[in-house]
Amino acid sequence: MPESISDAAPLRILLSEPALRDHGAAISAALGARRWSRVEPPEVADPRAIDADIAFVSRDVTGRSTKHELQPATQRFYIAMREAPSLRWTHTHSAGADRPVFGQLRARGVAVTTSSGANAGVVAQTALAGLLALARHLPQMLDAQRERRWAPLLGAGMPRDLHGQTATIVGWGPIGQQLGAVLRLLGLSVVVVRQRATPAGEGFEAVTFADLPAVLPRTDWLILACPLTDQTRGLVDAAALDSLPEGARLLNVSRGEVVDEPALVAALRAGRLAGAYLDVYAHEPLPADSPIWTLPNVIATPHSAGFSDGNAARVADIFLDNLRRWIAQSPLRNAVP
Repeated sequence: MPESISDAAPLRILLSEPALRDHGAAISAALGARRWSRVEPPEVADPRAIDADIAFVSRDVTGRSTKHELQPATQRFYIAMREAPSLRWTHTHSAGADRPVFGQLRARGVAVTTSSGANAGVVAQTALAGLLALARHLPQMLDAQRERRWAPLLGAGMPRDLHGQTATIVGWGPIGQQLGAVLRLLGLSVVVVRQRATPAGEGFEAVTFADLPAVLPRTDWLILACPLTDQTRGLVDAAALDSLPEGARLLNVSRGEVVDEPALVAALRAGRLAGAYLDVYAHEPLPADSPIWTLPNVIATPHSAGFSDGNAARVADIFLDNLRRWIAQSPLRNAVP
């Protein structure tokens, strides 16, 4: 007779201790009668063999690690995923899966899903905050405050009205869509850059990536909210920055590699670009000797645009939904192609 689901071998899930504590009961509920066990990542130097069917990369696993510099706890988890011969599916808390480990897993046939959308609202709010801060010259006013200097925004320092300006949003996923809706309410014209020039909704102009050079000369705000792909890597180079009109500004909440960083620094130093809000960089953490730290027309944050205390629950909801789908052999949400 066929084996019942309750008699099947326990499902082995690689996850952290905090994730087990926070989501263990919900995982059991999602699996129903199917038994499961937690797999703990071994120490880096531990020769013990490890295996798992599923891996859940929660936010605490990556901690302060970046894709360029891994902390020991993150390294342990990544090694465990690489060395688990039965691993069939990995879910990550992040919206993207451009860290090398995920490419390595996909190359050997492991399904990878992301938490795209979980922090989209938070990232859109942060990008909007950066835009408004630059538009209203808040960095200059904060400098004046620290110097106890009374410096009203008069004469050449007077901000331009946002109403009537043009924002070009590269990437029309959940972040771009939420940001675009708010910018339209503020009276900006919004150009959407996406794979195909299919309609992006009433009031939005949609173009393809091939059309980006044509819209840059009328772009006051170039907003990057796209994933890192072969098409977007180095998309904003020196030529693109030179094509922007005088007084234009750039916001990057996508990935640092989308922009030619030396060209960006040169454009900011020369005043060809009036300012930038940057949350991502070519190398993270941003090196201490990077000129970006001290450029007066830059707001630089440490890849934190999506941090918020509600994200963990939203990530868990996506993982648990996918877990039910995986058990039912249904298509997974946010699967990386």
